[in-house]
Amino acid sequence: MSLTDAVLSGATPDRLAAAPVPARFTAAHLRVEDEDLFADVADKDVRRTLHVGEVPMPELAPDEVLVAVMASSVNYNTVWSAKFEPLSTFRFLRSYARQGGWATRHDQPFHVLGSDASGVVVRVGTGVRRWRIGDHVIVSPAHVDDQEPATQTDGMLSEAQLAWGFETNYGGLAQYAVARASQLVPKPPHLSWEEAASIPVCGGTAYRMLVSDRGARMKQGDIVLIWGASGGLGAYAAQLVRNGGGIAVGVVGSEAKEAIARKLGCQVVINREEIGIGDDSGEDAELAVKAGKRLGAIIRREVGEDPHIAFEHVGRATFGISVFVVRRGGAVVTCGSSTGYQHTFDNRYLWMKLKRIIGSHIANLQEMTECARLFAQGRIAPVVSTVYPLAEVAEATRLVQLNQHIGKVGVLCLAPAPGLGVTAPELRARIGEEHLAPLRGFTAAAAG
Repeated sequence: MSLTDAVLSGATPDRLAAAPVPARFTAAHLRVEDEDLFADVADKDVRRTLHVGEVPMPELAPDEVLVAVMASSVNYNTVWSAKFEPLSTFRFLRSYARQGGWATRHDQPFHVLGSDASGVVVRVGTGVRRWRIGDHVIVSPAHVDDQEPATQTDGMLSEAQLAWGFETNYGGLAQYAVARASQLVPKPPHLSWEEAASIPVCGGTAYRMLVSDRGARMKQGDIVLIWGASGGLGAYAAQLVRNGGGIAVGVVGSEAKEAIARKLGCQVVINREEIGIGDDSGEDAELAVKAGKRLGAIIRREVGEDPHIAFEHVGRATFGISVFVVRRGGAVVTCGSSTGYQHTFDNRYLWMKLKRIIGSHIANLQEMTECARLFAQGRIAPVVSTVYPLAEVAEATRLVQLNQHIGKVGVLCLAPAPGLGVTAPELRARIGEEHLAPLRGFTAAAAG
């Protein structure tokens, strides 16, 4: 029996250990010869650079595990990788390989992408202690050096911290993935493979940004402005705010997305058109202030106060507005810049009103574990809106590239169909299908 067949048949750990590891496996990957494909091209269509085909199986380092990936999901870093912007990720792989030792395996003429994964541990390195063959896991995207002193305080402070499947090779959009043991978290047993795979990047990132003492430290009653409240990050942020006793104010880009944001927990939902925000709104600090005044007036009208926290990941188009609109002493917490990295804002509203800007990136292992625990308790629900097979990952990524998706776009890797992987059906029934599938009934057309 092949290892893949053993995994799909639900074989025992002993049978999994006895099955031979394949020499090659199917993966979504980039090719180094495509690095300059988009030079002087306006529409950098990721379907031209995302390939699905066989790659060689790497050797396992002592502190690593081999995971049979049942499902993954698409994140915006997959879009960046496939566009080779702002940098070719082959540069990341070459830089990592210069550390020598096991890192040299990552410098290949292919790059297996994917920063999310759920699956079955099928091999463990000789130095792995806490995980066994057969364990069901999700994979955190925080690839850190656990021998670096800073990691003992916060893994995200590690100088060697890398985004797995973006700055490293052998990521999650594949039949098999290589991860460090320090990236693993138990899979919530009542979730399907694709539901569980939607958690790590967006769920963990939102948790650190809002709840962790490394982030905004949201408390009960806080008003939280959430940009992109119907997307993957925003969908989890809205649920975390509601679950934590806060008031979520969501901003969305279309009328169709308003109902989605409300379903996910936003008490107030604002269409970007109401405040006249476009992708070029952040290019002028004065325009950002004017848009901020319009937004602030709406928020005060609806909830009576200015927001305590702005949940930022849009970047250039919204950042100046966020700095302006949060209250005196408020915080802007940011984890990305999908509309551009160069931010313009009027600094008077930052220093004179004692506001804070907090940079946040992914989540450390403890934060990821605490986040997964909320899912395991049924307090937070996965937000998978649609699922693609691995063979169609380029189409799935194009959907995200064009912002034509809602929630998370799942990808089935070894799982032959959606809905598999549930090992606690009684818990799932107790939580309820309606709660676990908040985006059910919303079609792709709702993306607007």
